Amino acid sequence: IYRHYSRVDYVRTEAQLDREAYLIGNIRFSRWIFLPAAFCFQAVCGTLYAWSVFNNLIDTALYGPATNTHLAAITFYVALGCFGVSSSIMGPWLERNGPRKAGLLGAVLFLIGNLITALGVHVKMIALVYVGYGIFGGLGLGISYISPVSALQKWFPDRRGVAAGLAVSGFGAGSIVMAKIPDPLAAAVGLPFTFVILGSFYFVVMVVCAFVFRVPPPGYVVNGLDVWAVRVDDYDEDECFETRTHTEAEIRELAAISMTSRRNSTRCGARTGYDPSMSISLMDAFYSREFRLMYIMFLGNTMAGVVIISRLANIATDIFDHNKDAASTIVSINGGFNLVGRLFFASLSDRIGRKNSYMIMLGSQAIILACLPTIMQTRCNWAFLMSIWILTSCYGGGFGCIPAFLCDMFGPSNIGPLHGVILTSWSLSSVGAGLLFTAIYNHLLDTGYTVHDSYIYSINMNWILAGVALGLFMALFVRTGIRDRLLPAVPGEFFHSRIFGRILRFGRFGLKWVTKEQEESEWAAYV
Repeated sequence: IYRHYSRVDYVRTEAQLDREAYLIGNIRFSRWIFLPAAFCFQAVCGTLYAWSVFNNLIDTALYGPATNTHLAAITFYVALGCFGVSSSIMGPWLERNGPRKAGLLGAVLFLIGNLITALGVHVKMIALVYVGYGIFGGLGLGISYISPVSALQKWFPDRRGVAAGLAVSGFGAGSIVMAKIPDPLAAAVGLPFTFVILGSFYFVVMVVCAFVFRVPPPGYVVNGLDVWAVRVDDYDEDECFETRTHTEAEIRELAAISMTSRRNSTRCGARTGYDPSMSISLMDAFYSREFRLMYIMFLGNTMAGVVIISRLANIATDIFDHNKDAASTIVSINGGFNLVGRLFFASLSDRIGRKNSYMIMLGSQAIILACLPTIMQTRCNWAFLMSIWILTSCYGGGFGCIPAFLCDMFGPSNIGPLHGVILTSWSLSSVGAGLLFTAIYNHLLDTGYTVHDSYIYSINMNWILAGVALGLFMALFVRTGIRDRLLPAVPGEFFHSRIFGRILRFGRFGLKWVTKEQEESEWAAYV
C-alpha cells in the first residue's frame, strides 16, 4: 500500500512523447482541445446526478404502480460510495499510467454497470441494480471523474481554477441533458433497453474523449509558467526538474534562500521564487494537518447537496405538488446551477483565493439549511427553488475549486491521488448521510407520516446543518501559506490560523493576534 501511494511518476518513451504531440495525423495537439473533450467526458459522468428521475421508474417496474417501496434511491448512495473508493485507490495508478488508460478503464466499467442494471430491471431484482449501476457504475465513474482533472491542472498552470471549473462543470451539464430523456425513452423501448441504449452511447462518447487525454511533456512551460505555476526565470531550471521531494529541514533551508516565496495576488496565481509547498511528498501530504482539515471541509460542503439532489424530484412532486414533467424540469435546471456553480466559484477562487471561496459556499449553505424547514412548511415554492438552486451552486462550486486548491497546497504531481482520496469524503457523506436520511424518512413513514408531510424532510435538515457548520469551522483553520504552515508554535499555543490577513493564535492564553512585525521576526528566526 505504501509503495502504491508513494510512486506517482509517469514515464514515457521518446516515441510516446512524439505521438502525443499530435492529435490525429498531422494535426498538432493543443491544450485547448483538452477542455471540450474533458467537458463531454465529465458530462457523461454527471448523468449520475439525474438518477432521481429513475427512482419512480424503477420502483414502479419492480414493485408495481401502487408501491410504497422506495428502494431505487439507495442505488445513488451505493454508486457514490463506490465512486469514492475507486477514485481514492486508482489515483496513484492514474498518475503512473496517464489519463487515457484511466478514462478507457472507467468507460468499460460504466458500460458493464449499465448492462447489469438493465438485466436487473428485466428480471425485477433490485440487488442487480445495486451491483450494476451502484458498484460497477460507481467504480467506473470514480476513475473517470479524476482522469481529465489531474491532467488539466498540469496543462493550465496559469488558469488552474478556470480549467478545473470548465472540466467539472460538465459533470453538472450531464444531469441537465439526462433529466428529460429517461421517461420518453422508457415509454418507447422499455426501461431495460433504456439502460442498454444509454450505456452504449455513454461508452462511445467516453472512448472518443479519452483518446484526447494526455499530460504535458517534461519541461512544459506556458506563458512563462511551468506545471508548478512557478515562473521559469526565477530559479535554476536543472534544480526545478531534478527533484520535487524534500524533508522539512531541507524545506527550511530552501525557504531561507527565498523568503519571498509565496503566491502573489495576480489572477493566474503564479509563484515567484522557490515554494516549498511544491516539494512535499505524497505521503507527507496525506498525513498533513491541512489535508485532514480540507477533507472535513469538503465533506461538509457536499453533505447537503448530495442528499437533496437525490430527493429533489420527490420533494418537488410530494411537497410542492409539481407534476412529473415539472419535477424533471426542476431537476434539469438544478443541474444547470450545479454547472454554473462549478465554473463560477472555480473562476472566483482565482481572484479571491480557494479558502475564501469555500467560506462563502459553506456559509451560504448553512443559512439556507436553517431556513429550509420554514420554507417547506409554508409551501413557498419560489423560495424553495431559489434556496435549492443556490445551495446546489455552492455544492457544485466545491468540486470546481478542490482540484486547484489541492494543486496549490501540495503540488501538481500529487493532485491525482489526493483528489481521489478527498473524494471519499463525498462518498462518506453520500453513503452516511444518504442512508441516515433514508432511515429517518422511512421510519417516519412507518409511524404515520405521509410523503406529503414536510416534517419528514425538515427534521433531517437539523443534522445536515450541523455537518455543514463543522465544515465551515474546519475551513477557518486551513493554513494556505507556507509560512502559516511552518511557523513554530509559541509556548502554550494549541494552533494558529491566518484570518483577515493576520495570524490568530489559540492557546492557554486565549486568543491573540500576531502583529506583522512580530510575524516577520519569528519567521526570520525560524528560517
